[in-house]
Amino acid sequence: MSHAPATLATGRDGARPVQHGETPSVSPAATAKPKAPPSGAARRPRTQTSLFAQGEPMVWLTGGGLVVGVLMIVGLLALVVAQGVTTLWPVPVVRVTLADGRAVMGEVAREEAYRPAPALLAGLTPEAVAKARAEMASGAGTVRRRLVRIGNYELTGEHFQWVDDFQVVSEEQPAWAVVVERMAWGRFYGVPRAFLLDGRRAAETPSAAWALFAEHHAAVAARRAQRRRLETKDIGRVNAELEAARLAVRSAELRFGAGSAEHAARRSAYENTARWVSNEFARITAEIAALNAENAKYKLVLQTADGREATLELADIVRAYPANRLTRAAKLKLYAARWGEFLADEPREANSEGGVFPAIFGTVVMTLLMSLAVVPFGVMAALYLREYAKGGPLVSAVRIAINNLAGVPSIVFGVFGLGFFCYLVGASLDELLFAAKLPNPTYGKGGLLWAALTLALMTLPVIIVATEEALAAVPNSMREGSYACGASKWQTIKRIVLPRAMPGIMTGMILAMARGAGEVAPLMLVGAVKLAPELPIDGAFPFLHLERSFMHLGFHIYDLGFQSQNSEAAKPMVYTTTLLLIGLIFLLNIAAVRLRTQLRRKFVSAAF
Repeated sequence: MSHAPATLATGRDGARPVQHGETPSVSPAATAKPKAPPSGAARRPRTQTSLFAQGEPMVWLTGGGLVVGVLMIVGLLALVVAQGVTTLWPVPVVRVTLADGRAVMGEVAREEAYRPAPALLAGLTPEAVAKARAEMASGAGTVRRRLVRIGNYELTGEHFQWVDDFQVVSEEQPAWAVVVERMAWGRFYGVPRAFLLDGRRAAETPSAAWALFAEHHAAVAARRAQRRRLETKDIGRVNAELEAARLAVRSAELRFGAGSAEHAARRSAYENTARWVSNEFARITAEIAALNAENAKYKLVLQTADGREATLELADIVRAYPANRLTRAAKLKLYAARWGEFLADEPREANSEGGVFPAIFGTVVMTLLMSLAVVPFGVMAALYLREYAKGGPLVSAVRIAINNLAGVPSIVFGVFGLGFFCYLVGASLDELLFAAKLPNPTYGKGGLLWAALTLALMTLPVIIVATEEALAAVPNSMREGSYACGASKWQTIKRIVLPRAMPGIMTGMILAMARGAGEVAPLMLVGAVKLAPELPIDGAFPFLHLERSFMHLGFHIYDLGFQSQNSEAAKPMVYTTTLLLIGLIFLLNIAAVRLRTQLRRKFVSAAF
């Protein structure tokens, strides 16, 4: 059987199709390079992305802004730390003799360069003028002057004095120059000349007088502290007993009438209490007089730079030290003692000296009360807005109002707290519960409670926003799993949502504490005072006195910086108190951060 040969079809270009198992052949035309376009043909323009479209300028701009912000914060903290840490460090005492024959002794506070007025040079001696012109020629027309803390206010009438270098004839550091820190009148600078013991001179040389001072000062300070306890605690307790009896009489008069039997009984009890108080007051006064008489036996005689002698009672001396004879170890010991006094003692000399313990105590108590007030209300408001409220114009308006509330100036909250809490709510409480004390207000004035509530209202938006974000971050799968197990909405919120949102809620509380602890303007109207005679917490019932005024570190800084009669002495204390406030806020935040970290570790789990 014969087969005709198969005819293969060809394409239009004459190419034969490739059969199965056959290697395809490549035509020379397919491997040829494409022809270059003619020289006259137009080329397609290459498109380039704009620099602004790439976003690099914005990256550099935002990064530069971050760097500037960080540098500003670091610079501010460095300034506060550098100035605050060195405030309490002891410095040498210098004695300077001027061209006009005057002598100045004290501690150099700071120095600066300035251009002296021609009228100043006209009143100087020729030697001083020549020295000033030489210094001006070498210093671009300026001369140096130093601010010396000379103290001895009752003798000189000033605490500081400027000393020009061109007026200095001689300068030395006296070996026995003593710095005396006193209960009143500020510091005293002098050289010990004698020690008086019960009116007689027991020592006539600086070393002997200083030895007797070191021997007796501790006992005198102990008696002074005992006198202070008698004046504050014992007399305060006696006066409180008398005031309670008087209020009982007044309450009986208001409730039962002036001629009632109850009023007569309370009146009789008041008279008995008054007799007891009189006896107690006489006894306490006698003890105080005995302590004062014993302390009055010990006195130190000091000679000032101008040769005058001053007699100081040891009971008026907080501490004294020979500044130019201190070793490094002695300076460290004195530095630690000053910090201990600063943290644990009461202020003196219009808050420019002494400690700030009442301000620390008031700041901590007020911040904790504010946190206890704002966190529950903020969490409940955020729960309703996030979990229960349906979206709509009203909810949107509430959220807008909350966000706008965060931008209201703090002084506005202070005015609201004064008008609403103090004058409205507080006055109503006084009429209902403390009518016997009227017209003296109890809650109808600034106090710890109203200050805490005012700052709680101010920081409420911070808690609400942070809590809403924390609730929104909880996965819906957890809610759905809880519902699938038969839990109600409240059970789901209580056992699933809130525990896992707690770290975010703690973040809001940290931010609220940081803002509330540093506020000053509202506190000036609702409770913070320059000097509080009593702490908000003490041993008298009910132990926590919410109606009392209190001291605050922020207000203390304002008072030192703008209301101190001795501004130069208060300026270093401003930095030290600011450093303390920053450290206190840092410690409160660290405690809250640690609690938040523990909660986050406890409730970290995978969503299902």
